[in-house]
Amino acid sequence: MGKATGFLDFQRRTNTAEPPLERLAHFNEFHAPMDGEARREQAARCMECGVPFCQAAAVLNGMVSGCPLHNLIPEWNDLLYSGDLQHAFARLRKTSNFPEFTGRVCPALCEVACTNGLNGEATSIKENELFLIETAWENGWMTPRPPKVRSGKHVAVVGSGPSGLACADQLNHRGHTVTVFEREDRIGGLLMYGIPNMKLEKRVIDRRVNLMREEGVRFETSVDVGKDRSAASLLEEFDAVVLCCGASNPRDLQVQGREANGVYFAVDFLKSTTKSLLNSNLADHSYIDPKGKHVIIIGGGDTGNDCVGTCLRHGCASVKQLEMMPKAPDSRAEHNPWPEWPRISKTDYGQEEAIAVTGTDPRIYQTTVTELFTDEAGNLKSVKTVQLGKDLKPIAGTEQMMECDILLIAAGFLGCQSYVAEAFDVALTPRTVVETEAGKYAASVPGVFTAGDMHRGQSLVVWAINEGRAAAREVDEYLMGYTNLP
Repeated sequence: MGKATGFLDFQRRTNTAEPPLERLAHFNEFHAPMDGEARREQAARCMECGVPFCQAAAVLNGMVSGCPLHNLIPEWNDLLYSGDLQHAFARLRKTSNFPEFTGRVCPALCEVACTNGLNGEATSIKENELFLIETAWENGWMTPRPPKVRSGKHVAVVGSGPSGLACADQLNHRGHTVTVFEREDRIGGLLMYGIPNMKLEKRVIDRRVNLMREEGVRFETSVDVGKDRSAASLLEEFDAVVLCCGASNPRDLQVQGREANGVYFAVDFLKSTTKSLLNSNLADHSYIDPKGKHVIIIGGGDTGNDCVGTCLRHGCASVKQLEMMPKAPDSRAEHNPWPEWPRISKTDYGQEEAIAVTGTDPRIYQTTVTELFTDEAGNLKSVKTVQLGKDLKPIAGTEQMMECDILLIAAGFLGCQSYVAEAFDVALTPRTVVETEAGKYAASVPGVFTAGDMHRGQSLVVWAINEGRAAAREVDEYLMGYTNLP
């Protein structure tokens, strides 16, 4: 696939990022796409490896390596290299509902598994994918494809994140009439309010949602199913209901002083900025404002990094990111060989920006907060931290006081908020996700299904899309007695 010697002839190149200090002046995406010829060279690096691990989604040592959507990566890389962009896009579209989302926010499990990565640098699969979908939009190939025949069946999808949108997209193209219910004021779920504009501009979501509307999908916003709309009414009106409400129950911090003013969950903080940005370009000042304040973020993952970048754009006085775990190695350890997921340290955009501003990495490893301190008005002013050993137990004598006006909790999620599941009377597992048979999507109540993080727990956008597609197949078979959905 591609050019036989492409991986030898061309070095890996990626889209150029705007310098950190410059991009801090705005909340827009900051990577400039390559021109078509340069992108062809990158596609040429896809080699005839015989076994394309990139599309396998194989579980190796407890972690997945390769694309969960089983994208036909060698095929569309070869077509991109040969210049047949429309055919390349058609092969991409066959397995992926929203390449414009995964091409921006996916951690690229495909590239981790690329055979080039065994002795060199992986093919730039993620950016090739993004190039194809954006080329399709620019050239008018993304036109509405409403089904020619309707089945007469009606399906409700509760939640409009990536799993809900993928499920709705598949079922609509099958001919079922789909209505998506979203409790927020905009469609997109995690994509809209959980991922900052710098990583995913919201015009990208709106563009796709508008296309889905033209294809016949119905969207109802500001409808909180289980509160504004009863489960009984949905079960009476629709032939099937799919619950795609995400893992939106954040893990809290259990320490003395937790009730202090100035403590927020990370997603609430990010949501406030995005909503204000979309409503008024921040002019309404209705967001949680870290300007001039000392911020500490608990959690070293992607959400914590997003908080770092957002705080810096607002002009915080300082920002630190606490991580309980030790720093991962900078390169693969011997016991973590290719094509396993690499357990290595990475410096993401927010951390790059903090280093550019302060000269130091904002991350502090093997450290956690043990107590919060306030002023007389109850406003957070400082926190006590302690270092942790490799067993994650506190090390005596390592306590330290740190100035802190805002504390953001980015410690992950425990599962779904239970009120929707309770409204439909579906069973939950001890992990507070909807219970189903292994590998299935039907809940304990007939006609009710689930997908995405509400089904598998906190995970990646690409897995949510995979879940939405798989749930759609099961719903279709339930409604029709068979399914021909891919």
